[in-house]
Amino acid sequence: MPAARSDRATWGGLTVALALVAAAIAVPPLRHWEVQASLHPVRPFAPLAGWVDPRVGPGTPVAVALGLAAVVWGTGLAARLRWRALLVTTYVVTAAWTLALAFVDGRAGLTHEIVNHNEYLPTARQVHDVPALIRGFADRIPAGVPGSWPTHVAGHPPGALLLFVGLVGIGWGGAFASALVLTLVGCTTPVAVLVTLRRLGVEDVARRAVPFLALAPAAIWVAVSADGVFAAVAAWGLAAVATATGPDRGVVVWGWGLLGGLLLGSCLLLSYGLPLLALLVLAVLAAGRSWRPFPAVALGAVVPVLGFAALGFRWWEAYPVLQDRYWAGIAAGRPASYWFWADLAALLICAGPVLGAAVGSLVAEGRRSPRAVRLLVAASGVAVLAADASRMSKGEVERIWLPFVPWLLLATACLPPRWRRPMLGVQVVVALLVQHLVLTNW
Repeated sequence: MPAARSDRATWGGLTVALALVAAAIAVPPLRHWEVQASLHPVRPFAPLAGWVDPRVGPGTPVAVALGLAAVVWGTGLAARLRWRALLVTTYVVTAAWTLALAFVDGRAGLTHEIVNHNEYLPTARQVHDVPALIRGFADRIPAGVPGSWPTHVAGHPPGALLLFVGLVGIGWGGAFASALVLTLVGCTTPVAVLVTLRRLGVEDVARRAVPFLALAPAAIWVAVSADGVFAAVAAWGLAAVATATGPDRGVVVWGWGLLGGLLLGSCLLLSYGLPLLALLVLAVLAAGRSWRPFPAVALGAVVPVLGFAALGFRWWEAYPVLQDRYWAGIAAGRPASYWFWADLAALLICAGPVLGAAVGSLVAEGRRSPRAVRLLVAASGVAVLAADASRMSKGEVERIWLPFVPWLLLATACLPPRWRRPMLGVQVVVALLVQHLVLTNW
C-alpha cells in the first residue's frame, strides 16, 4: 500500500477518535446536560466516571520515567527479545506501569474505591455461608428488599463477590492486599494475549502490538477494578482455546478446549456482559483454522453455569431482575442520547486514541493485514457495539469493557512503522494526563 494512502487512513482514524473524545468531554458542560448520576456534583468529567482533580504524587516520577523509557526503547526491545524474556518483560512493565499510575495517589490509589460500601470487599467480609449466598443471591438483587445487595454486588453474578470471599478466606481480605492481588492478576492480560497470538502463528503481530498492550491507559482501571481480573480470566481462556487449535491429538485438543471453556464459562459468573466473549471464541477458532476444539469449549463453558444453577443461582432468571433494578436506578440519570456515542469516547480514552489510528490503518490494509488481527479486532468491535446498543452499558465502560480492550489494540500491529513510536508516546501522555487530572471512581 502506498505510504501516502496509509498515512491518510491513519490520520483519518486518529482525527475521528480525537474529535469523538473532545465532543464527549465538551458537550455536557457547553449544553448544560446532566449526563452522570451519583458522581461529583460540581466538576464531573464525562464520559469517564470521575471528576476533575489535578494532582501529583509519589507515583508521578516513576510513571513519567517508565513511560519515557518505553517510548524510547519499547518497540526495539519487543522485536529483539527472546520469547520467554518478552513474556516476562511484558508482565513486569505492565505491572510497574499500572502500579506507578495508581501510586500517583499514594497507597490510596489502590484502596480508595475497594472499600466503598457499594463494592464487593465490605460485603465479602460479612459472608459466612457460601451455599446460602448462592441460593438466595437473585432474591437480593432488587433495591429496597431486605438484605438488598449494594450496587456492584447486585450488578454482577455471584462469582464476582465470591472472588473477594475467597481473598478474605485465605487472609488477603485487607484493602491493600486485595487490591494488590487483583492488580497483579489483571496485569497478566497482555501476556495471555501474546500467548494466544503465538499459538495462532502470528508472533510478529504480538511483537508489534505488545508495547501498546503494556502501556495502554487501561492500566488506570486495571489497578482499581475487579474488571481487570475479568479481563485476565477471559484472556487466559482464549489462550487455552488458541492452544487447542494446534495440530495435537484429540486428547490434547479436548484438554485445552475444556480448560478454555471452563475459564470462559466462569466469566459468565463474573459479569453479565461477558457472554459476548463467544464472538472472540469464534474468532480464535477461525484464526486457528480449526473447529475441532468447539465441542470441548462449549462443554467446558456450560459447566460453571449449570453448576451454579444446581446450587440455586440461575443466570437466566437473575439477569431480568438486574435489568429491572438498573432501569429503575442509575440508568434513569444517564440519557441514551449522550451515552450511545459517549461510551465509545470513553473506550477511546481507556484504549488510547491510538485505537482510532490503528483501526484506520487496518481498514486501509484490508486483506493485506494479518487474518488473525482482522478476526479478533472485528469480533471485539462487534461485541462492544452490541453492548453499547443494549443500553445496559451507559457510562463506566472504561472498566466494564476492559476484557475487550486488548483485542481491539491488536489493530496497532497494522500501524505504519514510522507511526509506532509517536503513537506510543501519545498513549503514554494520555494515560499520564488522565491519571493526574481526573480522579476516577475506579
